[in-house]
Amino acid sequence: MSQPSETSPAVRELRLVVTAADYEQALHFYRDVLGLPERAAFASPDGRVTILEAGRATLEIADPGHADFIDEVEVGRRVAGHLRVAFQVDDSAATTAELAAAGAQVIAEPVRTPWNSLNSRLEAPGALQLTLFTELGDSGEAGGGGGISGGGAVGAPATE
Repeated sequence: MSQPSETSPAVRELRLVVTAADYEQALHFYRDVLGLPERAAFASPDGRVTILEAGRATLEIADPGHADFIDEVEVGRRVAGHLRVAFQVDDSAATTAELAAAGAQVIAEPVRTPWNSLNSRLEAPGALQLTLFTELGDSGEAGGGGGISGGGAVGAPATE
C-alpha cells in the first residue's frame, strides 16, 4: 500500500452502513427528520439502499476507559456498544426533541460536558446509538468551541 501524499489522502470518504429492519422508518428518521440530504438511492431484486450526506466525517477511536468516561458524562452509566454515531447539530436540545417525536428513544437529555458541549444520547432506528452535540462558546452559548472529535481529556479542546 502506498503512502498518501499531502494532496491525495488514501481515504476519500467514511461511510457508515446501517442495516435497519424497518428501512422506511430509518430512512424517514435520518433523511426527513434529522435532515441528512439524499445523495443516491439504489434497488436490488431483494432490497433498497439510500446514501445520505452527513457533512464532514471523522473516525474517532476510543479505548474502553475513555468510552466509559464519555458514557458516564452523557448518560451516567455505561450504555453504548462498540459503535456510536455522533452528529454535531446547531441545537442539541431541540434536535433531541425532534428525533424523540419521530421515534427515537431518549437515553439521556442534553447535558453540558467537561469539554464544553451540550450532548444528548438517543437510541435511533436501526438500533443505532446517537450522540447529538452542540459546541458551546466561552459564554456557554451554542456555536463556539473547538474541534468535533469525540473524546479528549477534561479541559482539552472541544470534543463531542
